[in-house]
Amino acid sequence: MPAQRRLINFGIGATAFGLLVSGAVLVGHDGADTEAGKGSARSAPEPAGTTAIGAYLHYGPKGVQRMAELSRWLGGTELRVGHSYLPGDVWQNIEGRPGFLAYWAAWRRADANRMFVLNTPMMERNEDRVSDREVRSLLRAGVDGQYDEHFRRLAERLVLLGIPDTVLVLGWEMNGTTYTHRCGPDPVAWKAYWKRIVTTMRSVPGQKFRFDFAPSRGRDAVPWTECYPGDDVVDIIGMDSYDQPPARTFDEQVSEPYGLQKQVDFAAEHGKPISFPEWGLFRNGDNPEYMRRMLEWIDLHKPLYQTITDYCPHGVWQCSENPLSSAVFRDKLSGLPNAEPSAPAPDPSGTPAVPKPDKPTPTVPVPDPNADEWCVSLPLSDWFGQWLTDREFCVRR
Repeated sequence: MPAQRRLINFGIGATAFGLLVSGAVLVGHDGADTEAGKGSARSAPEPAGTTAIGAYLHYGPKGVQRMAELSRWLGGTELRVGHSYLPGDVWQNIEGRPGFLAYWAAWRRADANRMFVLNTPMMERNEDRVSDREVRSLLRAGVDGQYDEHFRRLAERLVLLGIPDTVLVLGWEMNGTTYTHRCGPDPVAWKAYWKRIVTTMRSVPGQKFRFDFAPSRGRDAVPWTECYPGDDVVDIIGMDSYDQPPARTFDEQVSEPYGLQKQVDFAAEHGKPISFPEWGLFRNGDNPEYMRRMLEWIDLHKPLYQTITDYCPHGVWQCSENPLSSAVFRDKLSGLPNAEPSAPAPDPSGTPAVPKPDKPTPTVPVPDPNADEWCVSLPLSDWFGQWLTDREFCVRR
């Protein structure tokens, strides 16, 4: 998929500072409450036989705001899943700066029925077109534990922010060629590195994370089954599935090697739920037949959650280029009743279990990578300092 779809050049420092100073978003952290997990969001039982619905709308505060707007557009349908991405540029950002995560933490904590999904890169410079040779070297460094501390910090921050049950889509689309965290150059090392990350994050007291293994649909550069790291370190088997070749029809998307049917079968064999962290329209344009069939597939197979990628060219609400598909999506998902919890949720802390009426102007969730940058050092107190890895904020215009 296009690199510009998700890479975040972390131009939100000033916003993060404003949030920290106001104290409006570090919910549950009053200076005295510093124990891991204290005051954290409580997970409601997962509704039996239902799929939690959400959308990727924006990585930051705008995404939180748009959740309510999209729900209104859908006639009040409850959007239970918030979805964001950690920047993959440098390790400090992969560690999850609190100012970046705070809005989503507040949203998640406000309702026990909600779920927060966070795509998490396994490597920095994740979209820098790093060579296969260097990827092999980086993966082996990960296996040796050189990056453990970054993921420990991320886990500690998620727990401290009160969202210890975050679903982490770790190393997504690993079967492709786009990302530095790809599997193809060394599947054995990749699987060992995934295991090390999961083990490190699960070692943090108070965590209840679930880890979502989410390849892109189809074979791509390597069969995604060759990258599967094991049932003990995977809670959900996801798939990113866009309407694009090589599959020309939805039936081909189902039946192609390592396609939608393979995901369902593989998950059943391993006793895992499925998910669709990313899906939507793409190279086949405004395709209402795809939209109808994909929603029917979701209804049939009941993934744990699904979050459509909602901006052009993939989306249906923030993208005016797809009016026919938009009408199908709105008709199928409008006015759905809120599901009543009726079954206990899996406990991922130990052994993994089966676990506005008007559309806004389309936005791409990526600042201009060639933009000018300015930075400012801020004389923060020691209390604020405990939340930050550095006290210099950079903004790209």
